[in-house]
Amino acid sequence: MADQKKNLDNPEWVSDDTRDHGRIISVDHTAPCLDTAQFHQLEQAFRKWAIDSPRADVRFSRLRILIIFLLIRYTGAKLNEVLGVNPLTDIDTEHHAVTFGSTGSETGSKSRTVHLSESLCHEILKLVQTPQFEEKQGRMPDLDPGFVRRKFYERAAACGFAKELGGPEAIRRARAVELMQGNLPLPAVQKIMGHTSAGLTSSYVTFSESEIQDIVRRFMEKESGRKTSARNAFFCKVTDIVTGDIQTRVEMITMDGHPVVTVITNDSVFQLGLAPGKWIVAEVKAPMVMLQDGTSVFKGSAENRFKGTVTRITRGKINTECIVKVSDTTHICAVMSSSGTWLSRIRQGDPVWAFFSCFSVVIHLD
Repeated sequence: MADQKKNLDNPEWVSDDTRDHGRIISVDHTAPCLDTAQFHQLEQAFRKWAIDSPRADVRFSRLRILIIFLLIRYTGAKLNEVLGVNPLTDIDTEHHAVTFGSTGSETGSKSRTVHLSESLCHEILKLVQTPQFEEKQGRMPDLDPGFVRRKFYERAAACGFAKELGGPEAIRRARAVELMQGNLPLPAVQKIMGHTSAGLTSSYVTFSESEIQDIVRRFMEKESGRKTSARNAFFCKVTDIVTGDIQTRVEMITMDGHPVVTVITNDSVFQLGLAPGKWIVAEVKAPMVMLQDGTSVFKGSAENRFKGTVTRITRGKINTECIVKVSDTTHICAVMSSSGTWLSRIRQGDPVWAFFSCFSVVIHLD
């Protein structure tokens, strides 16, 4: 466990084990992690366990464990960071955020703030509105880290998972993977996880610190509220707008420099208040994405084309799903008919072009 924790806290150590999504937090090459569905199962187990006792003192102890789990699960914070949180003073219910290290630490690390969804923020506030929390003034430090770990392991085992998958470090790792699978831009994931890399973030010069914070905030709200069936989401900044008689061409750029183009009605441009410099989210459904052999130049009229490498193939009787890695922060999912001859020969690691029409791109601000 000590070696695992060392790897988890070293952002330069990277593994291939997370389907190319665990790039900002390290993972043991052989270590699996919880997926989103398993996360949900574990979270429900924690919630049920937290209130499943007739004794008020036991419920209070378990509620504190639940709060610690929720903060690690949704912020990817370290256990020692969360144990230093005072929910009554360190959670900002107005701006929906939690501040870690507000009272300082033995290591002298600086405080940092991570956005929470509005629903999670108010849920935690409701949980701490008890006489026991008020008596202890919301403090967590008297909880023994070893005791917390044991309770995490117990909940994981109760769900039928290997207990190590429920440990604080494993949950932190799985949260990073989950964020990357959601196509949250790398600098934003780094900010959430408390990692910094000047060499890496310098490539994202077109996005300011405040814009990255805004992306994190909006992602958290989207994750907890509005759902979408679109598999591909790109965080983009509008670079140019060309208005026609009926429709408008909107040109954008992703955080890692990939151009994306959409054509929408003039009314939509007005209603969305689009203008150069504004950041938006562009979504494309997986069936709208096509693939072409990447060993030669692209042949086609599609405005949006990405050169990448196949990282995963899931073949079905009717359809085949392919995940294409375009860059460290851009993965594109394509779903196509399994009957194609060329598609039947494609293998993991093959170079491909992923492309889609400008009319397949839907943009939104929320």
